[in-house]
Amino acid sequence: MKRFFIVLLLAAVLWFTRFSLNADPRQARNWPQWRGPEGTGVSAETTLPVEWSADSARWKTPLPGRGHSSPVVWGNRIFVTAEIDGQVIPGAQAPKHMMDGKEFRHPDSVGADRSHTLKVFCIDRLSGKILWERVAYEGAVYDDRHRKGSYAAPTPASDGRHVYAYFGTEGLYCYDFSGKLVWKALPGQIGNVGMGPGTSPILFENLVILQCDEENAEKSFLLALDKQSGKEVWKTPRKVQITWSTPLIVRSGSGAELVTSGNELIISYDPKTGRELWRTKGHGSNAIATPLAGDGIVFVYAGFPEKRTFAIRVGASGDITGSPNILWQYEKGTAYVPSSILYGPYLYLLTDRGIVTCLEAKTGKLVYEGGRVPVPATFTASPVAFDGKILLTSEDGDTFVVKAGPKHEVLATNSIGEPVYASPALSDGMIFIRGEKNLYCFGRRPGT
Repeated sequence: MKRFFIVLLLAAVLWFTRFSLNADPRQARNWPQWRGPEGTGVSAETTLPVEWSADSARWKTPLPGRGHSSPVVWGNRIFVTAEIDGQVIPGAQAPKHMMDGKEFRHPDSVGADRSHTLKVFCIDRLSGKILWERVAYEGAVYDDRHRKGSYAAPTPASDGRHVYAYFGTEGLYCYDFSGKLVWKALPGQIGNVGMGPGTSPILFENLVILQCDEENAEKSFLLALDKQSGKEVWKTPRKVQITWSTPLIVRSGSGAELVTSGNELIISYDPKTGRELWRTKGHGSNAIATPLAGDGIVFVYAGFPEKRTFAIRVGASGDITGSPNILWQYEKGTAYVPSSILYGPYLYLLTDRGIVTCLEAKTGKLVYEGGRVPVPATFTASPVAFDGKILLTSEDGDTFVVKAGPKHEVLATNSIGEPVYASPALSDGMIFIRGEKNLYCFGRRPGT
């Protein structure tokens, strides 16, 4: 009987390990970058709350300006960025944008005619008190942004000593934890069709890496800077038109790969050197969502104008278009803006209206489609997952707790009563949600 229970316990541990794919329990306390420790939105936490409201928050901290960057957490410090609009600058205007050989201006492009203040905030996780704030940049900006967007859309990254805040053309800024500016770097003028920046910096060993794709594909590049000095380590040109996607570090038996999404091409690089490893034909859509990875497979997807998901076996070389490394392809269910999520054996695709499609990750087999939230909603934030649950947060500020697994079930609906465009952060028993005006903290005290 004792042996039976030991076997049962081991089976449960193995099941949980598989279900918590890409979640490292040793890093559960920190949420150091866009979409968490592995860049996939998955946390190994098991003691996070599943029900809350604005009134039940441990604390609520007002934030000035606007910002779509997610909170990042290291220890007892939280970092966010914000944009504060200033006065109109006479004569200031965005550069001309060309599309299909004709001048193009998006009807929702705004901002380049004004001065903007771009700030970095450090907040105490226990009290919500703002410990320091710094002006990274102030003045005219190079290009417009979408009126619903923000120049503070990229999420910062932290390595426990420094925080790296990126604002597109207006620069990458490295601060230490006391708020001292260590260095800044200007990647150059990056035209984004007047839609604003979106890609976030990622960290790999001694590097901070940026995906700097331009509307003119001839000018696009990847850039790696030394974390300590900000000096260029490598720069790799790539003929891919404008993206807002954050690249993903994928680790497998063959080593680390830097996988990038793109309209024309999906390309994997050696993150140490910037050398191309493999490429395949792109998904033919605007690249906004971040790739996902697990079990030696990377999933690259987009939602406009085409809805398309590729499952690709990593560890390849050369041009793999049409090869057996392309495991499967799916043509429905993806969003224009939010990323999807891989959790356990299932890939959950999310539309901009919050409709969920569940696929078997290894095979692409449909498990269910048409999973809906209880009320009509629009989504900009990307989902996060923990302890068998997936959180979907709408622009209305409602977070829907969905049960992970082969059957769609909404377990709870939690509202903070203000719009939300940033993705939540999960760290040491706490959920951090950035609303339009406030940063909220829900959950237990850390370390208990």
